[in-house]
This record gives sequence, C-alpha cells and structure tokens, in this order.
Amino acid sequence: MPKLVAVGSREAVFNRFKTALSDTGDSDFVAMLVDSEDPVRNIEQTWGHLHRRDGWSQPRGTDDDQVLFMTTCMETWIAADREVLGSKFGRGFNQNQLPALVDLENRSRNDVYTRLRQATSNGYTKVRVSYELLGELNPGTLEQHLPSFRRARRILNEKL
Repeated sequence: MPKLVAVGSREAVFNRFKTALSDTGDSDFVAMLVDSEDPVRNIEQTWGHLHRRDGWSQPRGTDDDQVLFMTTCMETWIAADREVLGSKFGRGFNQNQLPALVDLENRSRNDVYTRLRQATSNGYTKVRVSYELLGELNPGTLEQHLPSFRRARRILNEKL
C-alpha cells in the first residue's frame, strides 16, 4: 500500500530515505520527494543534481527514478495552481504578483516564495498553509505546467 511520509528538513528526508531502503523488501518501491532547491539541468539525472548541490552520494542499488523533485521548491507546485490559491485566499489573492507559468521551474526558490507571499497578502506560510495546499492541488494543472511533476507522475504510475 503506497504511503507518503512528511519528514522535514532535506537532511532528514535523505536519512529517512536511506533507512526506508534498508527496511523494505526488494519488491517495494521507495522514493524520495524533495525540493531540488536550485533549477535542475536534466530532471532525469536526479542523483547528479543532488551530488553537485548537496554532496549526497547515491545509495547502492538505487536509480534516478527514486528521486522525485519539487523543482525548485514546494512553493513552485503551489504557485502553479492559481485556482486553488484563489479559493484559499479569496480577495487576498492577487494572481498578478505570481511569477509567470512559463519556465516556472527555472526560477529561484526565494523568488517563487517571495512572490507567493506577496500574491497572498503575506497569508501564505510554509508550515501553517503549505501542506494543506499541497493536498488540494490539481494534478492536471501541475502536469500542464511543471515537467518535474509530469516526471514524478509518470514514475509513480509505472512503479505503483
């Protein structure tokens, strides 16, 4: 039965991923959903990005399909779904403050976060609101605008 475990910091996610690898059987698919933090040169070469950016070594027996990126951050996914943001923040939402959807995943995480806060009259907060919004996002909308989401969905459909 598939499950998603929210862990916290990047290091905690990576450590939990390595633990899960050692705690599961060969027939189980274990993946790590993590912010890329920076734009990714090639979304199919996830371990190369993590090694360059964070110095993380690819655990033995894993492949690039086991890393699913929210590129560059979870706020990129949230900023892509303007309908959900409008429903959540109502009159406090100004879509014009958000970055353009074109090439959204190549924007810095700080720019996306700052513009999301501005677009929601500073109502968006990472801890209080982010996980609630993630659960409301429309997969079709994300797939339309975000290559990393299309990749994650493809991999999960193949593996699960």
